Amino acid sequence: MTLLEELKWRGLVYDIINEEDLAKRLEEGPITLYCGFDPTADSLHIGSLLPIITLLRFHKAGHRIIALAGGGTGLIGDPSGKSSERSLNDVEVVKKWTNLFKEQFSKFIPFDDKTAFFVDNYKWLGSMLAIDMWRNYGKHFSVNVMLGKDSVKSRLETGLTYLEFSYMIMQSIDFLKMYQDPILKCEMQIGGQDQWGNITAGMDLIRKVEGSNAKAYGLTIPLITKSDGTKFGKTESGAVWLDSEKTTPYEMYQFFINTADADVIKFLKYYTFLSKEEIEKIEAEFNKAPHERLAQKVLAEEVVTFVHGKEAYLQAKKISEVLFSGDIRSLDASEIAIGFKDVPSIEAKEDKNIIDLLVEVKAASSKREAREFLKNNAISVNGEVQNSFDFIVSKENAIEGKFTIIKRGKKNYYLIKH
Repeated sequence: MTLLEELKWRGLVYDIINEEDLAKRLEEGPITLYCGFDPTADSLHIGSLLPIITLLRFHKAGHRIIALAGGGTGLIGDPSGKSSERSLNDVEVVKKWTNLFKEQFSKFIPFDDKTAFFVDNYKWLGSMLAIDMWRNYGKHFSVNVMLGKDSVKSRLETGLTYLEFSYMIMQSIDFLKMYQDPILKCEMQIGGQDQWGNITAGMDLIRKVEGSNAKAYGLTIPLITKSDGTKFGKTESGAVWLDSEKTTPYEMYQFFINTADADVIKFLKYYTFLSKEEIEKIEAEFNKAPHERLAQKVLAEEVVTFVHGKEAYLQAKKISEVLFSGDIRSLDASEIAIGFKDVPSIEAKEDKNIIDLLVEVKAASSKREAREFLKNNAISVNGEVQNSFDFIVSKENAIEGKFTIIKRGKKNYYLIKH
C-alpha cells in the first residue's frame, strides 16, 4: 500500500490537487511538505493534532516536513469558516504563542533542520512593506478568482474586511517563500478541507512567479465531525487542548474513552499509528463485544500516550478505574485533584457533621433528605459507606489531610477541601 493509498484508507484525504502527478512525484524520492498553524491561543488543540500526525505519516515514509507557525498570518486571521472577523491580538502576544507552539510541536516532531523544520512566517511577513506586497505579489491575484474561493464566498453575505481578504495572499506568499528557499525546497502543502482556496492560490502564485513548469502539490484533510454531526474536539467545558495544564491527561483520556461506537474505528485510523492489520483486528473484536469497549480503550491509550507519555496515560487510566470501582483510598492527593477537578466542591475550614456537610455541598437539598440518604446507605465517605447521623468529617480523616470524597449513589461525587 502506497502512502497515498494508506491516507485514503484512513479517511484522511478530502481532495488531492494533481493526484496523478503527486503519486509519481512521491515515487521519485523525498518531497518537502508543510502545514500551517496560526497561533490564535496559547496552546494547540486536539483538532491541530490530526495535521501534525499526518505530517508525521509523511516523515515516517521518508519525506521532509515543515511545521509552519503563522506568527505573521496569525496577526490577520483566516476568514475560512468564520462567521465574523476574529479579534486581533498584539504582536507580543502572538510571538509568545508562537514560541509555545514550537515547544508543543517539539514533543511530536523531531526537528533536526534536515528532515523536519520549524518555520515562523513572521520572518518574511513581519518585515514586508505594504507597497512591496502589492507590487510584487498582489499583481498576480485576480479579485474575480479570489471572490470565487469558498473561504471568501461563504463570508461575503455576513461581511468580510479587506484585512481578512488579504489572508489568502499572505498564505500564498508562505508557500512561494518556502518553495524558493534553497534548503527547504517545499513543493507541497496540506491543510483542512476549508484551506482548499488558500492552497490552490499558493500553487497559482508559484507558477506565475517561477514559471508554468514549476510543480507544486496540495492535499486537503476532511474536517472532523462525529457521527451525530456535531463538531469533534469540543466538550462542555470547551476545547480539548494539548497543554496538560488546560486539559489534563485524565480529561483527554475521558474524552476518548467516551467516543461513540459509530466513531471509534474512524478515530483509530485518524489518530493512531496502528497498522491496517492491527486496526482491522481490533475492529473485528470490537464488533463481537462492543460492550467491552476495546476500541475506545486502545484509542484512549494510543492518543494520551502519544500526547502526554506512558506515565500520564497509566495515571489517567488508574483514576478512571478507581472512580468506577469506588476504591477512593488508592488515590493520592495529586490524583484526586486531577480526577475531581470538575465535581461540586467546598472548602471546610473546620470539622463538620456529615448531615450539615451534605446540604452545604449540595449533595442533599435538606437535612431531612440527607438523613434519608444516610439511612439508605446511599452515602460513602472516602470509599466507605457511612450511615451514622453523628459522623464528623474532619481534616484528620481526610486523604493526606487535604481531601474528603463524598459519593452519593453510584455516580455523584463531591469534593471537600480541607
